[in-house]
Amino acid sequence: MRYSVVDIETTGGDKITEISILVFDGTKVVDEFTSLVNPECNIPYYITTLTGINDSMVANAPTFYEIAKRVLEITENTIFVAHNVNFDYNIIQKEFKSLGARFQRKKLCTIRLSRKIIPGFKSYSLGKLCASLNIPIANRHRAKGDAEATVILFKLLLDKDLNNTIATFLKPKSKEATLPPLLPKEVFETLPKKAGVYYFRNAKNEVIYVGKANNIRQRVLSHLYDKSKKEVTMCLEIANITFTETGSELLALLLESSEIKRIYPKYNRAQRRTGESIALFTYQDRKGVTHIATNKIKLVSNPITKFYNATEARVFVEKLCEEFELCPKYCHLQSNVSTCFHYQIKQCNGICKDEESVHSYNDRVQKAIQSVQYQSASFVIHEKGRNDQEKAFVLVLHGEYKGFGYIDNTKKIAGPNCYMDVITSLKDTRDSKRILTSYLKNNPDKLIPLEGAIYTEKLEIGLLF
Repeated sequence: MRYSVVDIETTGGDKITEISILVFDGTKVVDEFTSLVNPECNIPYYITTLTGINDSMVANAPTFYEIAKRVLEITENTIFVAHNVNFDYNIIQKEFKSLGARFQRKKLCTIRLSRKIIPGFKSYSLGKLCASLNIPIANRHRAKGDAEATVILFKLLLDKDLNNTIATFLKPKSKEATLPPLLPKEVFETLPKKAGVYYFRNAKNEVIYVGKANNIRQRVLSHLYDKSKKEVTMCLEIANITFTETGSELLALLLESSEIKRIYPKYNRAQRRTGESIALFTYQDRKGVTHIATNKIKLVSNPITKFYNATEARVFVEKLCEEFELCPKYCHLQSNVSTCFHYQIKQCNGICKDEESVHSYNDRVQKAIQSVQYQSASFVIHEKGRNDQEKAFVLVLHGEYKGFGYIDNTKKIAGPNCYMDVITSLKDTRDSKRILTSYLKNNPDKLIPLEGAIYTEKLEIGLLF
């Protein structure tokens, strides 16, 4: 069996600046290809500081296009081996894809192999592991120096592999070549194929990403197959995955949103914002025209909905204005004007010139407001539970999301404690309202009104059945 032991240096992104491929037959190196590569872009200063490779060094070097044929030939009928193999493999694969070619090889990761065959080391980075094993590295952070050290490490692993770990890793159904280098296969195998929220954790057990899924295991696997720069970078840090089953996608969405705001993971972007500062409200002027306006949340007693900042609020109102043919002037998108710009270009629906249209205009405003409000101020949504013996619920009181919980299917809902005794209290946010509004738009029959609900500061409910 022949192995291509590979190491590359990059610009810090997806472009290669140096590559070294040592073909190893299990005993000795039988072929080699090493070359600087012109990335056709500037090399950042911090990369030059790390590797010593600068723009002038690669100016006359071949591009990847010029060495691609040699890379294909030398790695043909070999197993691709690297320390943190997915990094090197994915970048080389991406380079070939940009040329319209396919690069497909079996692969082995010396980090994952080392953790299985020689466990117990504090760190499995190439530098620290080689230092612990007295493996010399000449020209650290240069492709050939690191590749030569990896060959020595790989030979040691071959010699110590008494349990056929390498053969197991190469089996077609094995996930070992796909999983991140720090993530034990046993952790992945415990992931359920059920709805819930999952947490990616680094070596320090810090949560770096929170996600939700109908099938947790399948969704996690999709992260590992994703070749985007963000996903590859994130996967390199994953050392553990924990999860919480929710029973339904709706509860997974709500919990994910809440957890992102609580933990603030570094790889979550969309919902990390906390603390809405702007509120949407309506009022009528002396002519009876209903205005839609926004202001600081502390100045609005009964906000229709809330926003994280003024820009988000304005964009929202603009979309509302367009969808329901509202007047920009009376939505406070155009100020200090006698008539809106839409009227000047003859696109206004009449409110600026015809006071008799006030009633029909106010009806449109009401429909616009209803589109962002719940159909009922107080209601419960029943959802599938985590098992056949329970059902889940989501609770909203007086337009405010209170949280969710689970109730035994055999338990009769006879009073307030049936919900409040088991609820997980969560914050009412712009994102939770967006999730619930969208859900109810597609599932209106799921809303169960609690019109007789009486809400107090102690979160107690009186229900009229």
